[in-house]
Amino acid sequence: MSRIGRMPIKVPQNVTIEVGEANHVVVQAGDHRLERRLPDAMRIVQEDGELRVERPTESRQHRALHGLTRTLVANMVIGVTDGFTRRLEINGVGYRAQKVGDLVMFQLGYSHPVAFEAPPGVTINVEGNNRVVVTGADKELVGETAARIRRIRPPEPYKGKGIKYAEEQIRRKAGKAGGKGKK
Repeated sequence: MSRIGRMPIKVPQNVTIEVGEANHVVVQAGDHRLERRLPDAMRIVQEDGELRVERPTESRQHRALHGLTRTLVANMVIGVTDGFTRRLEINGVGYRAQKVGDLVMFQLGYSHPVAFEAPPGVTINVEGNNRVVVTGADKELVGETAARIRRIRPPEPYKGKGIKYAEEQIRRKAGKAGGKGKK
């Protein structure tokens, strides 16, 4: 039995969950609304303020989908109640970010500033001029947006300059050995 899949999902009072035909799940709380179509084989049972995901057989495919489906629904519930956050740091002399209207402008050592627009459902805030905070209800969209920002200038291994996740450790390389062998 899947350890993750068999755990019930507690549904807070202010969250409404609708399971439609073909496992189309809608999770809503306040002004946040998430929709997702889940695998047809899984059954989602709602009772006593809890959600459970049940699988039809013990096949390898159904065991794999069991934990995945439960995690996707749990992330939807967490997303509409608390939301998700990814923090990024910008390292490097002259590297900075600033919010201009709906855009975030990055100065990252290129010959031009790089403009980045947040997709709908995601907000990007700039703290100081070297910290970027990506927040939203959809965990997948928040992670993808943070990855797209990091991809603008990934951290390089020699000086650590670039955009990195706040919790990320950059593996540093040694530079040149110097003029070894020259006279």
